[in-house]
Amino acid sequence: MKGSVIIIGPAHPLRGGLATFDQRLATEFIQEGYDCPIYSFSLQYPSFLFPGTTQYTTEPAPAGLTILSRINSVNPFNWYRVGEELRKLRPDLIVVRYWLPVMGPALGTILRRVRRNRHTRIIAITDNVLPHERRPGDVPFTRYFLKSCDAFITMSEKVMNDLRLFQKIRPARQVAHPLYDNFGEPIAKQVAREYLRSHPPAAIGDADKILLFFGFIRKYKGLDILLEAMADERIRAAGIKLMVAGEFYEQATPYREQIERLGIADLLILRTDFIPDSEVKYYLCAADAVVQPYRNATQSGVTPLAYHFEKPMIVSNVGGLPALVPHEKVGLVAEPEPGPLADAILRFFQLGEDYFMDNLRREKEKYSWSRLVDTILELSRDVQ
Repeated sequence: MKGSVIIIGPAHPLRGGLATFDQRLATEFIQEGYDCPIYSFSLQYPSFLFPGTTQYTTEPAPAGLTILSRINSVNPFNWYRVGEELRKLRPDLIVVRYWLPVMGPALGTILRRVRRNRHTRIIAITDNVLPHERRPGDVPFTRYFLKSCDAFITMSEKVMNDLRLFQKIRPARQVAHPLYDNFGEPIAKQVAREYLRSHPPAAIGDADKILLFFGFIRKYKGLDILLEAMADERIRAAGIKLMVAGEFYEQATPYREQIERLGIADLLILRTDFIPDSEVKYYLCAADAVVQPYRNATQSGVTPLAYHFEKPMIVSNVGGLPALVPHEKVGLVAEPEPGPLADAILRFFQLGEDYFMDNLRREKEKYSWSRLVDTILELSRDVQ
């Protein structure tokens, strides 16, 4: 065994992209010869703070991983106990996820206890430093958490810049978000569409032009902008449809009213429930392109998912997205407004999916889990 690593972050039976990431990262550490359990949450969010229907998956736990649901995000006594447990375990390295300031008090307190062993190095993967939707307490909670860490990983230049507003000295490295390669290999488009026609029935033909909006629906992700773009008469004339696959993390009523007002219900395939891991490949592989019409962005877990399934992307010219999706090479970049987005959609179908494939396959080679692990280990060696 090369050493001991503990990942702190969401994992099974919690669901979503963070859990998927943590589990895949733990698998990579194990494959490279490290002991690597995950310390997850017994309570991640109180139910009244969680925007979706449930925090938990009904799918089986990933094989070969040790997942310990230990952390209660709202109980300070628990933070002390978990911190003491980890301090005494003396892992060589802790990799901790940071995505919301509300987690700052719990994680920052746990890590302060760990640091007392004067052995464990603490590397934070900062998905966000400043959140997409600001709340009171964001700045002090973030500052409290960051002071408990030795070094940092970011996955976009935007987050790196935000990090340096708070932490100017401690080591930090930027690395590309690795591919989500744990949802199975790509399958033929016709096979994927046949599956979606029957689970449950969806009006999707083998020859249809299909765009995909994938993932949790929140204001900053700009689905309303994309719906306005779909109302462009050129889109209807071109026979383009939009499939929305993901759960509402805010009120659905404004979107449903917008669809009715625009008269575009016949152009939409709506699957607005949580998409289980076992079905992700069918939605990605059924699409011609993935659309990310975000108002603002750091990095996106949807982008590496699209890379894995070799789907060109149409993304907004915000945050880290343009760097991840080189324009007219692996996709198209447009301003986050209905007109430019509609133009980009029409441009995509004018060029055709095959136009992007060679560049997309070359570009995806950058996004490996081994590169992320190597960067984390290099950073840990830089810690004084």
